[in-house]
Amino acid sequence: MATLELDSITKTFQDGDEEIVAVDDVSMSIDDGEFLVVVGPSGCGKSTTLRMVAGLETITAGTLSIDDRVVNDVKSQDRDIAMVFQSYALYPHMSVRQNMSFGLEESTDLPDDEINRMVSETGEMLGISDLLDRKPSDLSGGQQQRVALGRAIVRDPEVFLMDEPLSNLDAKLRAEMRTELQRLQNDLGVTTVYVTHDQTEAMTMGDRIAILDGGELQQVATPLECYHEPSNQFVASFLGEPSMNFFDVTLEGDRLVGDAFDYPIREDVRADLGDATDLVLGIRPEAVELVDEAGDHEFETTVDVVEPMGDENTVYLHFDPDADPETASALVATIDGFNRVSEGDTVTARIPEDAIHLFDRSTGEALHNRSMEDAADQVDL
Repeated sequence: MATLELDSITKTFQDGDEEIVAVDDVSMSIDDGEFLVVVGPSGCGKSTTLRMVAGLETITAGTLSIDDRVVNDVKSQDRDIAMVFQSYALYPHMSVRQNMSFGLEESTDLPDDEINRMVSETGEMLGISDLLDRKPSDLSGGQQQRVALGRAIVRDPEVFLMDEPLSNLDAKLRAEMRTELQRLQNDLGVTTVYVTHDQTEAMTMGDRIAILDGGELQQVATPLECYHEPSNQFVASFLGEPSMNFFDVTLEGDRLVGDAFDYPIREDVRADLGDATDLVLGIRPEAVELVDEAGDHEFETTVDVVEPMGDENTVYLHFDPDADPETASALVATIDGFNRVSEGDTVTARIPEDAIHLFDRSTGEALHNRSMEDAADQVDL
């Protein structure tokens, strides 16, 4: 297996007289056998980063190392990597067996019987042994994806690179393949870099996730650390569905004052804010509680929309019942599915102080986060 090191990797493209920075000074280390998921919105530079690791894009600046060997100028075929593409990229005129064996035939001197043995073993591992003599056109999308994975696995590479490999599958099959990919990666122990725009894939599959935006690395951490202790407002907003609630507030003494509410904070929370006064208060929808009693952190709200999801309801609340719902400050809460509320109901919403996040409004930097320990304690209760 192998380690990967990206040291200040930058990629620029020239568009006439304009220089476009696709990836900007990205540094991260991927451990031997680690499953790293690179995630971000469209155009953030995640696929370009993967293509530089693969050798399909030249590196404008910075250093890429595989097992401490700088590979900036090493050809793709000499990097001992295997890549799985979004489009599967199977040869339509070849059988599954021929597709899976083609790379070995072209890049090694292995005898045919050894290649056939390796293909058969990989086919059995992926549950496609009965498909080896079929053509890609005879296969479903999920089966074609398994063939593309098998073509990579059979090469026994040092590093797997996967570029949104599940995006062409339907939701049910995508969920099944997520589990299957995790099992395969655990069994094989191959260092894997997996690119996706799907936050569910990032949260459920990766040992760690790297979040990109505008070509810049925002945070590299475990999924739970990124979710509960985001480094900035972008990370907080990108992870989670529904997204985190945000409210512009101003620090006045020991209170956060906004258009929708006035919120007192403890001294230890106040201490985290330093000299910053223009802030953004964030709260996850699942942390918002509907309660009976009122207090300093409880606010009377009006139910605007209820989205029943079965086991839970997503409830959209407004602080001002007479305000225009399209412009009023809204608070989204995720509550138990048996908690019955209806449009127009007046309810008391609690924003627990232990669950709030505070960001610098000008930079987006996180100044105070809910701690993972506090979140775990709430679950234990």
